[in-house]
Amino acid sequence: METVDLAKVALRELNQVLHQQKAGTNATSWEVVNPKGSHAVAVGVDAPISIDIRGSVGYYCAGMNKDATITVHGSAGPGVAENMMSGEVRIKGDASQYAGATGKGGLLVIEGNASSRCGISMKGIDIVVKGNIGHMSAFMAQSGNLVVCGDAGDALGDSIYEARLFVRGAVKSLGADCIEKEMRPEHVEILAGLLARAGITDAEPSDFKRYGSARKLYNFNIDNADAY
Repeated sequence: METVDLAKVALRELNQVLHQQKAGTNATSWEVVNPKGSHAVAVGVDAPISIDIRGSVGYYCAGMNKDATITVHGSAGPGVAENMMSGEVRIKGDASQYAGATGKGGLLVIEGNASSRCGISMKGIDIVVKGNIGHMSAFMAQSGNLVVCGDAGDALGDSIYEARLFVRGAVKSLGADCIEKEMRPEHVEILAGLLARAGITDAEPSDFKRYGSARKLYNFNIDNADAY
């Protein structure tokens, strides 16, 4: 395992050496110690390597991740895994605002709670939150899956497109054009697979409700002007 101590090495140097790793590298296992809330830790990684960050991080950790498996053994600030392309990012603690924003692929697992705007404008990413999520989560979510084992705040799925939202707990309110939808067998299968990948064993797909687009905002309709 390659260990990088951010108390001794500049963050820019860490990210540079991570960016140099490509498919086929022998340095497949990395450990980052003393992150001390640093911003932009392990952003833009483009190789199938494993990175364990021992402590909490600030803004935009693991942004634009591609292929790497990144685990934060602590909590994460705003924008964790923003614009993620593939791979897996796991937060052992809580995540702040807009976790997984605009994510295009891969799996983001938050073992604690997520704050507001979780999954905003998600475009294919899968997000599993073991705790609760805040208001305006999945705003304008286009595709992918958001699984919430706890509760959801106000305006869930506002202006949602075709993303699928699965919530086990209470939803404070639904956003514009978001409605509860039928849980068909294919959705149960998708949800079961995501729970298994996230390592969540204390929840059953039958415990969840599904939410998605009512498809009334796809085209302007004067009768729905108040909803725009």
